[in-house]
Amino acid sequence: MNIPDKEIQKISGVLKSDGVIAFPTDTVWGIGCIVEKPQAVEKIYLIKSREKHKPLILLGSSMEFLLPYVETPPPKAEELIKKYFPGPLTVVIKKSAKTPDYITSGFDTVGIRIPEHPVFIELLEKAAENRVLATTSANISGQGSVSGKDDVIKSLGSSVDYVLNDYGFTSHGKESTVVSVGSDNTIKVLRQGAIDIEIE
Repeated sequence: MNIPDKEIQKISGVLKSDGVIAFPTDTVWGIGCIVEKPQAVEKIYLIKSREKHKPLILLGSSMEFLLPYVETPPPKAEELIKKYFPGPLTVVIKKSAKTPDYITSGFDTVGIRIPEHPVFIELLEKAAENRVLATTSANISGQGSVSGKDDVIKSLGSSVDYVLNDYGFTSHGKESTVVSVGSDNTIKVLRQGAIDIEIE
């Protein structure tokens, strides 16, 4: 997959100037911004009419770039990461000092995920400085998730600063499964989504 250089430069410029972009993932379409841009994060909440107590999650192109934002994952979290990343699983673990409170709504944990979507991974690798974005689904809060570019434009209109093409790589339309793993290795399913997780 090769996103044109002109588009990469455009996206990079939008992100660096506190912009919010919409993009396809393997699950549903999302919107996101650079983690260290509080004004852009504020814009995400405004775009979605999202309540401030609901945290954003971090999407990265590999664990190498997500690890600085979290403390050492507990063994059970490592097992899940090895088994399901990249893929439709979000793992919530204790955050590091690098992850700002405005991303996590004041919680001491953060959700991380690596989508299995070549267009989005390329975007992260080429246009996002730290290869990580603070993200949420591309829809108004309370409304259903969207799985196509036209639906994103219909739902969010011109409120986002850039909408990426999917280049034929579609989203499956079902949100990721979300699990939290405590420092004591306890696992809790917060949302059953595209992957069925059984707690042993």
